[in-house]
Amino acid sequence: MKKDFWSDLEKPILALAPMAGYTESPFRRLVKEIEPSVILVSELISTEAICHNNEKTMRMIEFHPDEKNYYGVQLFGSRTESFIEAAKVVEDLGADFIDLNFGCPSPKIINSGNGSALLKDPDSSARMIEALVKSTKLPVTVKMRLGFYDDKDLVNSAKNFESAGISALAIHGRTTLQKFKGHSNWEKIYEVKENLKIPVIGNGDIDSAEKAREFLQNLDGIMIGRAALKNPWIFKQCREIFAGKPVSPMPEIREQLAFFRRHAELASEFKGEKWAMIELRKHFAHIARGFHNAAKFREKLIRIESLSGLDEVFEEMLGEK
Repeated sequence: MKKDFWSDLEKPILALAPMAGYTESPFRRLVKEIEPSVILVSELISTEAICHNNEKTMRMIEFHPDEKNYYGVQLFGSRTESFIEAAKVVEDLGADFIDLNFGCPSPKIINSGNGSALLKDPDSSARMIEALVKSTKLPVTVKMRLGFYDDKDLVNSAKNFESAGISALAIHGRTTLQKFKGHSNWEKIYEVKENLKIPVIGNGDIDSAEKAREFLQNLDGIMIGRAALKNPWIFKQCREIFAGKPVSPMPEIREQLAFFRRHAELASEFKGEKWAMIELRKHFAHIARGFHNAAKFREKLIRIESLSGLDEVFEEMLGEK
């Protein structure tokens, strides 16, 4: 029997949204350290790249034991055979579940028939899901948008995906055409939950514990992405508010910088110092916000090439240099 943990998880479920270029293993580990109940998902991973044993891709799906309970690999693609073959690799890797990307609005992804383009033909996508679920011992989940052009097929698509055997469904409250513009429509996500028995997780526009509590309503959990880049403590704050406890404030500036310094150190161990510093520059852009002379520090941070260089900028930000 397939091991399925989704229905047994602590409610509300908290999940870190997969974000290309951001939710790599070192960042995930630190989020899990702050709030152990968070469900972690890899960056979106190409099934075709896994099938071709692409070295960079195989590195991207690696994870640390600290990420277990629970860690999933998010796959994107369009061929059933490739999903099944990639799932075997993920299973052998020791991941806890497989997540299917039906939500990415990137033109590069959807023009190849992947990501949220799969919502254009939900019946075909449901058949693909069913074949995948039958082929793997791991639970399969889906992250989707309200639809490609509009949300008129949302409920039926979600019901078909549930019937195909998925264990949980995460929904970002925008259509593909909206990308990240406007506001998420959570009412449509609540409507899906009314029609499904499996856990349904909402995603979009949550930037505080208070908003997470407001948006939760009938859902089984929430997924947070962009807000966690600046405030990785948001999951701990959400768990506190859901438990009826006072919400911890953001740590003092020194502790915030210590977190990002540790992130850089783990990333350097994971992929080498110079390459890690280059890839972390987009993370560093989030750090400077809120500081006096933020633009000056941001300009310095996005040119960092070493841990020692990062230390110098952080000392300056703290007024110690």
